[in-house]
Amino acid sequence: MVSALRNIPAFVVSLLVHVLIVVILLFIPYALENAAPELALETIFNEERDAVEYDQQLTEETEVSENLSFTAGGTVSTSLGANSQPVAAQVKVTESTALKEPNLNPSLNDISIPSESNIIKELGDGQVAGETGAMVEGYGAAMHRLSAEIMRMMHEKKTVVIWLFDESESMKDDQKEIRDNFHKIYAELGIAQEQQDAKQKGRKRRGPEALQTVICSYGANIVERTPKPTANLDQIRAAIDAIPIDASGAENMCSAIAQICNKYGSFSRNRKLAIVVVTDESGDDGRQIDVAIQGARKAKAPVYVLGRESIFGYPHTRQDWTHKETGLVFQLKIRRGPETAFPECLQWDGIHERWDAYGAGFGPYEQVRLARDTGGIFFQLPGAEADMTRTGANDKRKFDALAMKIYQPLLLPRRTYKSERDTRPFRNTLFRVISRLNPTENKLLFDNHDPELNLKRWNFPIAAADFRSEAAREAVKAGKAMLLVNEGLSLLEGVEDQRAVEESQRWRAGYDLAYAQLRLFRIRLYQYLLAMDEHASSGRVPKRKKSNVWNLHNVKRSIVPDADQYSRIKNTFGLKLSREDYLAMVKEEEQQSEELLKQVIKSHPGTPWARRAQYELRLGFGHSVREGYRDPRYDTMRAQIKTPNL
Repeated sequence: MVSALRNIPAFVVSLLVHVLIVVILLFIPYALENAAPELALETIFNEERDAVEYDQQLTEETEVSENLSFTAGGTVSTSLGANSQPVAAQVKVTESTALKEPNLNPSLNDISIPSESNIIKELGDGQVAGETGAMVEGYGAAMHRLSAEIMRMMHEKKTVVIWLFDESESMKDDQKEIRDNFHKIYAELGIAQEQQDAKQKGRKRRGPEALQTVICSYGANIVERTPKPTANLDQIRAAIDAIPIDASGAENMCSAIAQICNKYGSFSRNRKLAIVVVTDESGDDGRQIDVAIQGARKAKAPVYVLGRESIFGYPHTRQDWTHKETGLVFQLKIRRGPETAFPECLQWDGIHERWDAYGAGFGPYEQVRLARDTGGIFFQLPGAEADMTRTGANDKRKFDALAMKIYQPLLLPRRTYKSERDTRPFRNTLFRVISRLNPTENKLLFDNHDPELNLKRWNFPIAAADFRSEAAREAVKAGKAMLLVNEGLSLLEGVEDQRAVEESQRWRAGYDLAYAQLRLFRIRLYQYLLAMDEHASSGRVPKRKKSNVWNLHNVKRSIVPDADQYSRIKNTFGLKLSREDYLAMVKEEEQQSEELLKQVIKSHPGTPWARRAQYELRLGFGHSVREGYRDPRYDTMRAQIKTPNL
């Protein structure tokens, strides 16, 4: 796909670099420093292991169930999220008495199958690998499924369920909904117990103390909201109501799980333990994920997560927050990803860091691993969130479940994932490009970042002289970005021949999208420079009296340099091409970039990669400078407004 599109070196070298220098010379008397950084390559060889995952679609339940059926939280396994030894004892076939004198007399009686509850009771839960994606329509459906899971555990022992609630401000509505639905668990378990007693008359009935609940909340630290395990619904509801908002904004989910397992681990001798995490973020202590998993396994406590879909290949999304006194709106970051141990797609949109909220089709890496490796379930709650207004947020789409099976994340420990990735030049090269074109600091996922990749689009000064001065600084940054884009394209083209032998469809999709995006981003940067040059040369003044800033908006229409603009390019560099030939080269590059994006959609239909390619096509190449208004209070009152840490 790439090799057929390499016949335009003149356009790459001449057009972009020349236009860049022209624009910079128009704005400022100094030239761009050529400071393209070097990229390092590490190699270790290993072999990728496929992880088996399970998805289940659950529907909304608004009433207490009158007929509670249940299944195990996962599937019996001898390797995935379990011990290495099989459940059944091993016997040599030659020594088995069952084979010495076989009795082949057929039975004509009706064949009966043991009940599901008896199968679960006999198999136990020591070898269960959890579910990585139970899609639910809301908390009601999730809690109905939790009732079934708890009943399964209660078949073996009395049970303690420990609830961990995220203390962030964004979770207050979720906590209220769970509080209001909490009675369903105890009511449904009571019904189930009555059904069980009816089948097994004479068996002593277990009272409500057979199930006890602990309510905890966590932010920077974990706090128990119930003084001791309880079955009192009023105490449970009061404990949920008492959950505060942690002003620090820290959400140390993994540490909270490890601590609660350490305290209640001794209970596992007499009671079954289960942990339910309720959160809308992936947490701030991802380095502790393996400690949390080990703690839960030691306590034999499956972890159930009521969470949200991850952002596609990106750590953050943004949520609107309105200051009540002033009405000013701020965009606050929340951590909601990525779905993999490290990002596998670009963190940059060609102008600045990503601001979209496109879903990954999977849950956040830490939470999905917790559920899978402890025998729990990751419940993926609906995406509708009123305050999340970024592009792709609250999208009602559902990815093709069958198509997504072959794109599932590799849920290995981060150290193992990194080692295996770095042994493969194809994957390692893609990550090097992603890492080098990363504008946002994230010490867990990247060793470095480059804030200069964040070009300005909004709130340029309204005065012509001030606009030219600020645009000049942005032009220098755009020039550096162009050099990095060209370097990234060169690296990706260098491993193109390895794409055909790459066995992971997920990595092939990442490569295809990244290459197509960089081809488009190169034109987008070129258009960014032309838009600023056009505006600086036009002498335009705002039409509305209230306007106080200029903003650059994305448009599908590309700027076509007029005769004067092209004359400046031609005369400065002595170009031999006519304006018509020059524009034809630009048009050809645009067409080829669009074809690459369309090929991503065709090769990876029904996936986040295809949806991102569709978004880039809708966004287009061009920029339009438009007048706008920015409330001056964002400057005069910003220091007085304390925004929450979500």
